[in-house]
Amino acid sequence: MELLAATMLFCTFLYLVFSLAKFVCRRGQTCYMIDYECYKGNKEMKLDTEECARIVSRNKNLRIEDYKFLLKTIVNSGIGEETYAPRNIILGEEEQPKQVDSLSEMETVFYETLDRIFERSKISPSQVDILVVNVSLLSVVPSLTSRIINHYKMRSDIKSFNLSGMGCSASLVAIDLVQQLFKTQKKRLAIVVSSESMAANWYCGRERSMMLSNCLFRVGGCSMLLTNDMALKKQAILKLKCMVRTHFGSNDEAYSCCMQVEDDQGYGGFRLTKSLTKAAAKSLTKNLQVLLPKVLPLWEIIRYATLKSGSKINLKAGIEHFCVHPGGRAVIDEVGVSLGLTEYDLEPARMALHRFGNTSAGGLWYVLGYMEAKKRLKKGDRILMISLGAGFKCNNCVWEVTRDLDGKNVWEDVIENYPPKVTINPFLERYGWINDEVMAFIRPEDIARMLGFA
Repeated sequence: MELLAATMLFCTFLYLVFSLAKFVCRRGQTCYMIDYECYKGNKEMKLDTEECARIVSRNKNLRIEDYKFLLKTIVNSGIGEETYAPRNIILGEEEQPKQVDSLSEMETVFYETLDRIFERSKISPSQVDILVVNVSLLSVVPSLTSRIINHYKMRSDIKSFNLSGMGCSASLVAIDLVQQLFKTQKKRLAIVVSSESMAANWYCGRERSMMLSNCLFRVGGCSMLLTNDMALKKQAILKLKCMVRTHFGSNDEAYSCCMQVEDDQGYGGFRLTKSLTKAAAKSLTKNLQVLLPKVLPLWEIIRYATLKSGSKINLKAGIEHFCVHPGGRAVIDEVGVSLGLTEYDLEPARMALHRFGNTSAGGLWYVLGYMEAKKRLKKGDRILMISLGAGFKCNNCVWEVTRDLDGKNVWEDVIENYPPKVTINPFLERYGWINDEVMAFIRPEDIARMLGFA
């Protein structure tokens, strides 16, 4: 017994030494989030029922069956009346977009969100050591990072990275890049800017798998301030616990389910196929097989392994909140079913989709903002962020809330109205007549007149 006790004490001592050494080695490598700011468009950019109908009526390529498809899609999309579109789309210039439209769209998102972060945090742009910008559908020279550096007159030794083509999950790719840099550089400040350029990517053809993007994608974005400086720990709102990235691009079906292409008539756009939800489910499963053992308690993993047949793993044993990418109602539903989440868990994603639409890489932060505005986030809570994007990629991470969060954000003026009590869709109420059988005899050129925009 004495030998056993001595052995246990020695093992405990070794464990403590190992843990202390690990803590010392990792000190300064931790990634903290000090602040984040989501973009909110102005009233001139609102895409309500009437404006949607106006834009649709301008597309002379559409036939009556296409209008019926669009009506059904919009009604089932989960998107509300107050999302935002680029100004050139509102002004009717979608068929001939100019580069200046895309640059103006992005710079508005960048500077409005960054100005607020610098003002709140009392951190100067000249103090920033690392800058990462991710915008998938816009690559220009000078780069978008260079434009931000020039605008704020940042330091000449700043480390800048411009990510393109990474899709809706690019935000977590950018944060992972920052986290890796933090491992080799001490006391650093980093800015991540996540957005998507819609101004030059409105689809003007009639291929249905490409028309979907017009129904889902909207203007939005987010800027984030990150650090590994322990002196700024008290300012932090979140601490990154772990990150797992999964790339499912070797699967041809998954690779081609989200793709920027041209249709047979030469109209460019973004194709979303029916394989998307299947690819999302498979890549999410692969990702969580690696991530969950890092965040769930051992007893839950043992319970699941023992009772695997017919049982689901209890994610809430190690996670309090679920920040699901608001890519579309079908994707949110699929993730909810796969993970056994409740409507309470999915509410933030559904409401972010309803209020702001699919804002691509910026979407996760509108979901987080909803949780904060609803005062759900308390110190010590853990948040699982689930992002899915073209490639096909699934990038997930877990954050720990470092203090109670109830700050003001883009939800401030409308949060009392969410979730909405009225669920009647205004698109169906106003344009449901298009599904009537008599419409089969209406010429396509008469549609605009019937919509009231001829």
